[in-house]
Amino acid sequence: LSLSLNGSIYRNTTIHHSAKHTSFIHLTTLHLPSLSSPNQIAMALQQGENRVVVNVNMMKLEKLLCMKGGQGESSYANNSKAQALHARSVVHILEETLDLVHLQPPPPPHHHQSAVFQVVDLGCSSGNNTVDTVEAIIKHMIKRYRAAGLDLPEFAAFFSDLPSNDFNTLFQLLPSDGGGVAGVEYYSAGVAGSFYKRLFPARSIDFFHSAFSLHWLSQVPERVMDKRQSAYNRGRVFIHGAKEATVAAYKQQFQADLGAFLRARSVEMKIGGTMFVVCLGRTSPDPTDQGGAGLLFGTHFQDAWNHLVQQGLVSSEKRDNFNIPIYAPTSQEFKDVVEANGSFHINKLEVFKGGSPLVVSRPDDAAEVGRALAISCRSVAGVLVDAHIGEELSEQLFLRVEERATCHAKELLENLQFFHVVASLSLA
Repeated sequence: LSLSLNGSIYRNTTIHHSAKHTSFIHLTTLHLPSLSSPNQIAMALQQGENRVVVNVNMMKLEKLLCMKGGQGESSYANNSKAQALHARSVVHILEETLDLVHLQPPPPPHHHQSAVFQVVDLGCSSGNNTVDTVEAIIKHMIKRYRAAGLDLPEFAAFFSDLPSNDFNTLFQLLPSDGGGVAGVEYYSAGVAGSFYKRLFPARSIDFFHSAFSLHWLSQVPERVMDKRQSAYNRGRVFIHGAKEATVAAYKQQFQADLGAFLRARSVEMKIGGTMFVVCLGRTSPDPTDQGGAGLLFGTHFQDAWNHLVQQGLVSSEKRDNFNIPIYAPTSQEFKDVVEANGSFHINKLEVFKGGSPLVVSRPDDAAEVGRALAISCRSVAGVLVDAHIGEELSEQLFLRVEERATCHAKELLENLQFFHVVASLSLA
């Protein structure tokens, strides 16, 4: 069996039904060469081609973007320990936000509809972090209901990310029949789609959680890709150190995207619900200084691309047509969008120092540090690179990232620090 889904071609497709509360589809991807038409794709399928190179900018980003799936060495599941550590540092704000959620009274006698508390993790990816977070949220709400002497509602958790996310790996981490939180079962489901659009029925969700996702833009701004525009990001693959016009285009895209995100959530959230958001941020007022993200994608990653160009393995135009769609805002930039949108009240807004994305056992081992940086970079951007230049050149690129990071290991450990904008929001 083969089918087309979200612009990709799949063969040997098997539909599985898991335990009581979840279901998923397992898809085996058939990689194709660089093709420009459906007829060429069909012909390649018949001829058994086995490579794919996609023009990322011709595909909608939401159909392609995802963290590295599976459970391999460079997978997000095995390279998100830093995110887990950073999340624990702001758990007190998460709990404060949960304490603002209105508790639902029990339904009246003989009422046939039970109360349901529904939580969503937006940008869930595919590792343990999302499951741990959702279960911590449910556990906290169970404590609140019990402390108030109220009957527990049923609990439902929605794990949401883009269609290309590895939901198969995620669903395997969820509790099987009889599992749950504090002796309470919860229902779970995956929801595929962009969080810059509506995903849920109106007034249906009690609590939204989104961590380490909102800095990803819905698209690379069009004028950044247009050679005729002053914002064209010539010679660069990220906005760190880029021209003012380029950075302005990214900032405007961030503002539009965050506004769309807030509008969608304001319709979906129940009255009395709340939202907790964490995204990459920066402390510098200069948007060309993207902080930790700038060091991750604007130095050794950039140099590796330049080396491929110098060696004639990639054209300069091919490099210039690749841009990391990330914008790290200041807390004031985030606040400005929330206030202009008007849908939400800010309960708390802070910038936290999250620390380094590099989790290494031997900090004095330069080779381990270099490999950690390359793997970290690949776990979040590898899918985009693979699609743009193919897996073989992608492998060469990240080997060069590793080599350069190894030579600058001490500097990376000292300077590569992430800051996060942390926000607690309620309906205005």
